[in-house]
Amino acid sequence: MRMSRRHTPPPSPASISPEVQTITQGTETFAQVNAFKIGLLGALGVLVALVIGGLVTQLGTVLIYVGVALFIALGLDPLVSRLSKRMPRALAIGIVFGVVVLILAGLLFTIIPIIVEQTTNLVNNFPTYMTNLQNSDWVKNLENQLAGVVSVDDVIKNVQTFFSPDKVLSLGGGILAVGAGVASGVTGSVIVLILTLYFLASLRSMKRVTYRFVPATKRANFAEITEQITQAVGRYVVGQIALALVNGILSFIFLSIIGAPLPVLLAFIAFLLSLVPLVGTITGSVIIVLVCLLASPLTALVAAIYYLIYMQVEAYVLSPRIMNRAVSVPGAVVVIGAVAGGTVGGVLGALVAIPVAASAIIIIEKVVFPKQDAK
Repeated sequence: MRMSRRHTPPPSPASISPEVQTITQGTETFAQVNAFKIGLLGALGVLVALVIGGLVTQLGTVLIYVGVALFIALGLDPLVSRLSKRMPRALAIGIVFGVVVLILAGLLFTIIPIIVEQTTNLVNNFPTYMTNLQNSDWVKNLENQLAGVVSVDDVIKNVQTFFSPDKVLSLGGGILAVGAGVASGVTGSVIVLILTLYFLASLRSMKRVTYRFVPATKRANFAEITEQITQAVGRYVVGQIALALVNGILSFIFLSIIGAPLPVLLAFIAFLLSLVPLVGTITGSVIIVLVCLLASPLTALVAAIYYLIYMQVEAYVLSPRIMNRAVSVPGAVVVIGAVAGGTVGGVLGALVAIPVAASAIIIIEKVVFPKQDAK
């Protein structure tokens, strides 16, 4: 026989004992307090994240200085290690650092004034260069051939207007801003030199302290990988500087032979941009060819042919010989790293981004891949 279910009405508040009502109210109050604490902690976490992000943004230049100094120290450390086998390490550091300072001082008092002078001449005489270019026979012939399609004369006038001295200074924020930028560059160079000396002197102790943060069972493997990273990054930095020096010296010799305008300035541009692999060499070559166009189309054509040949020689002869012991970075990673680093920190950011990418590749090859293969 099927029994019918009786519906039990909920107890009325009057039938609930005072003790149960107190417990229920306390639970609701506790839940409200926990929700408030969670919201408060969440808001504080977001605030702390915003503060940290702001500090990183404000200290971006300082972090780049530290990174550049660290990479320079890693590049000089192999030379210091070789000298330290024959003399005390402190004396080896002093000799290497003294040579670096003397080289920089020589550049500062010999090449830099010439670069500043030629840059000033380029800015002041740029309207004259553009006028001569506009009145040249080959431009007139090109204007006749492209009549009705593109006005070469208007293009030259627009370029002249865009790169006029007043426009260039306004892009740079005015004379005071340019002067402040030069002063900032000198100050940054001094800071980088001081940090480089500190890192050279304390590189070994910094490594030992870093190793202490790793458990003893994994410390040996961590130390081995760290040594491989530092040595590879050091060789990479030295190799890239050597390639940039080769490009700068050969560019100066070649541009002087063909009679290109402002050979010292253009050679310095070739050296500076060649510090950024792959992207920098191409960019510097394009800039040099365009400036050579101010002299004559033949000069620009000869320069273009030379840099096309040089880039092949650098890619297949110089780079494999100089960078044979350094970690190889894929071209796509170089382009992405250079663009990302340049966006964040300009030329210095692009220089730091490539060794960072090289370190990441070593970590992937030595840590990530072996763990995946062991599974």
